[in-house]
Amino acid sequence: MDDLDGRLLAALAADGRASVSALAAELGVTRATVRARMARLTEAGEILGFRAVLRGDLADRPVRGVVSIEVEGTGAPRITRSLLALPEVIAVHSTHGRWDLVAELGADTLEALDAALGRIRRIDGVSRSETSLYLSTRRR
Repeated sequence: MDDLDGRLLAALAADGRASVSALAAELGVTRATVRARMARLTEAGEILGFRAVLRGDLADRPVRGVVSIEVEGTGAPRITRSLLALPEVIAVHSTHGRWDLVAELGADTLEALDAALGRIRRIDGVSRSETSLYLSTRRR
């Protein structure tokens, strides 16, 4: 991948619906070059698809963050099921390193998120947790 590929990927990340003509003009190359590069990047697996960022993606559950969780013993599968049963939990990831699980959280208010964190800390087998709140979100 060269500089032009990188600039093309950045332009597509900013506006996945940009026309080939608009991309060509922005990058200072021909439409044929943009088409060929997009085809090659797609074939190589660098471009996996295109998606719309919806207003709801940013507005739903405006108080968001992650909680890193240390699990006692071999309870991770059971704790993961308990976490996924909570409406504030968006996703749970197993990890390698200091923490065993990382849960993505979202709530309407800080109070609701705080209540969810209290429920998470009371799950049997959760020995320790650390929470980080998202202050702002920017998307490529």
